[in-house]
Formats: sequence, structure tokens, C-alpha cells
Amino acid sequence: MERKCIDCGDSINGRADKKFCSDQCRNSYNNRLNSTDTNFMRNVNNILRKNRRILGTLTPNGKSSIHKDKILDLGFNFSYFTHTYTTRKGAVYFFCYEFGYLAIGNDFLSLVHRKKTENS
Repeated sequence: MERKCIDCGDSINGRADKKFCSDQCRNSYNNRLNSTDTNFMRNVNNILRKNRRILGTLTPNGKSSIHKDKILDLGFNFSYFTHTYTTRKGAVYFFCYEFGYLAIGNDFLSLVHRKKTENS
């Protein structure tokens, strides 16, 4: 019985459990299989990267405050962040990697750059 490549349909020579005729067919098949997940993750990572870049530009000295409209004009997307941090007083910082923001009222945000410490 002749075995066929599950990607291109060519005949396969070699091991009995071989599914693909070449590495190219294996890669092509797996890339096609995972493309929807990969596209979604790529889009989310691009948004997170852009948010981080915006926060980094606006926080050159480790702390600053800014009006929400200015950060929105730069293309910041508030729906995407990597994690949150809640202070003892209950304030919630939203972080995009090491850069974070806290709503402080009147549509102003407090921006922070959390430097990596040995324990974190």
C-alpha cells in the first residue's frame, strides 16, 4: 500500500509512521493548521507592544501624569494590558509589562515605570 503525504499528496518513502514527504510539507501543514491562533496572538502582541512603547515614551523619569485624551490620541488601547497590581489601599494599576497606569480622577492617569528588582 502506497502512503501519501497529508499536505501535498505525493508518495512517501521511509519509515512506516511518516506523514509528510518533506520538511517543507510538514511546516506548511502545521503553519496552516495553527494560522488562526498565530494571527490572533500576533495581533494581541502588537497591541501590547504599542501600548508599552506609548507608556515608555510618556514615562521617561519613572513617573508622570497625563490626561487620558492625550494617550488615546497616541493610539493607546485600554482593553489590553498584561497584568494588574492592587495596592494596600485598593488602587488598581494596569500594567503593560513594566509600565503601568492608574486612573487618578478628572480623566487623568498616573504613569509609572516599575523597575525590576532582584526579588521580582
